Amino acid sequence: MNKKWFAFLPNLISLGRLALVPVSVDMIAGRRWPEALAVFLVAGVSDALDGWVARRFDLRSELGAYLDAIADKALLICDFITLAIVEELPMALALLVVSRDVMIIGAVILSWLLDRPMEIQPLAISKANTFAQIGFVAALLAALAFGWPLGFWATAAQWAVAALTLASLAAYFRRWMTHMSA
Repeated sequence: MNKKWFAFLPNLISLGRLALVPVSVDMIAGRRWPEALAVFLVAGVSDALDGWVARRFDLRSELGAYLDAIADKALLICDFITLAIVEELPMALALLVVSRDVMIIGAVILSWLLDRPMEIQPLAISKANTFAQIGFVAALLAALAFGWPLGFWATAAQWAVAALTLASLAAYFRRWMTHMSA
């Protein structure tokens, strides 16, 4: 086996997940719920797989960390937006999810431009937020794919995702303000 290719394997898996984003959007836009769920689950498995391969074979890289994060965010943001466009979740929730990420990226870029770069480290609340967002999209797609009623659980999950998204944004903003004020 070509060792150079193998060293890039986790990054190839992340790139494959990134390539699934337009497929996922197309399935959701076409209201092809079983296929949308399948694509989302394949993306989830690939996320676990690239991390496992990178850790197991000590193939972690800075590029891989960025590709993994970009692929995860691209899938979640695009799925939230598309689900809102097809009116399966409130547009306000999709905009909140997207706005949080845009604000965090903007703050990081601003700190670089002001020559006060920040080290980017995920917070526990951010990990909980991402877990909630992934779980919510997976549950929503499963409910739509299998014809399960949405009802109260979907509303409660939307509020939980919104609360965690706001809490995560507040925690990052606090960290950024402390860094920029030091």
